Formats: sequence, structure tokens, C-alpha cells
Amino acid sequence: MKLILAKKMELIRVEELSAHYFKAEIITKVNLEVRDQEIVSILGSNGAGKTTILRALSGIKVKKTGKIYFQGKEIHSSPPDKILRLGIAHVPEGRGVFPAMSVSENLKMGAYVRSDKEGIKQDEKRILGFFSILRDRYRQLAGNLSGGEQQMLVVARALMSNPKLLMLDEPSLGLAPKVVANLAEIICQLRNEGVSVLLVEQNSEMALEIADRAYILENGKIALEGISKDLIGNPYVKEAYLGG
Repeated sequence: MKLILAKKMELIRVEELSAHYFKAEIITKVNLEVRDQEIVSILGSNGAGKTTILRALSGIKVKKTGKIYFQGKEIHSSPPDKILRLGIAHVPEGRGVFPAMSVSENLKMGAYVRSDKEGIKQDEKRILGFFSILRDRYRQLAGNLSGGEQQMLVVARALMSNPKLLMLDEPSLGLAPKVVANLAEIICQLRNEGVSVLLVEQNSEMALEIADRAYILENGKIALEGISKDLIGNPYVKEAYLGG
């Protein structure tokens, strides 16, 4: 008897998305999608437009055309706070912690869009299970954490909004290999817990290893897309992104 696997439901879909700053067009007619419980990576060189895609999806001010659908509803013109409440959390590049606040206070700031106190408590406990180092630093000021610990904190803080889609912009930047490996493991755990992840990365090897699918962005356009394990074996990807 042949087993038929059900296709995962679409979570977010982007159609013909173009975006520009002033008169400079950064991305041109980009099409992509992320499905439920899926990790999707966007790879590309500096200036390719990866960050612009995430900014457009999260509603941060960027002039754009095209369509963005989240769970079947158009969100192209929605403001950032509404997009967050719908279930899209964006962790920008850099470690944007609130340095004068404790780890505990930073986490609570991540839940500011929620009013379900008991749910917030339960989610904090669950999230600290992913990030055990933050549990150990719970009362410490965020500004006193190491770089890797601060990166863990900004991801944990975003998860406190209880997102369906977590967008990460260069989360491994500047981190030691051991910390990167730990972060990759956590991203996979999140996927297994039901959180979809859209990952922008220059660490192409790590991104392709953990992603289900990937898009290669060049000069603001999608040059390649496919299942990650297939892209790892692609001669062009090997040469351009995996060091040959």
C-alpha cells in the first residue's frame, strides 16, 4: 500500500513583491512561500535584498508593490503592530536587547501584545526550556550578557509574542561556532514545536543543513529555489555559497 504524505498548509505567500528605498529598487518581483512547521532559508550576498524582504513582510516602512498573504489573508498594507498580533515575529540583525532591563523584563516586553497572563507564564517557562542559559541569567541585566547570550535573548523575546512565523535576520552573525550550533539546534526544535521559521543567513552551510527549503537571492531577484538537500548538491551553490 502506497503511503501518501499530506502537503503542509501554506502559512505565508509572497507574490511579485518589489520594494525600494527612495528611487532605488532593492527587490524585484520576488515570489516565495513558507508552510506550516517549516524552516525556509533565504541566502545571498550582502546587498542582495534579504533584509528588505523581511522588512517588507513585517510591515516596517519600505515602499513596496505586490501581494503578501498570511494564512490566506492579504497583509500587504497592514502596520507592524497588526502583523505582530497576527503571528509574525521579526528578529532584526544585531542584538537589540534592552540593556538596562533584566532578562526577565526583556522577555516580558516580548509579550506586550498579549493579555493572557497565564498563557504568558506558561510560554515563558517553555521558552526558558529552549534557552537554559537565560534561565540561569534570569535576574541579570541584559547588557551584561555575552554576545551569544544576547542573541539567544532577542530570539526568546520574539517567541514571547507566541508567533506562528518567526523571521530571523542573520542570527549567527559574530557568534562562536559552538553558539551557532546551539542556535541551529534550537531553531530545529522550534520547527518541531510548530513554529515556522524564515531564516536569512550568510552562514550558508548552517542554513541549508537545517532548512527544509531555500531561496537564493541575487541582485534583488530569486535566482534559485528548491529543497535544501538538492541545493547543497547544486554545483553553482557549492561554488558560490559553500566554498566549492
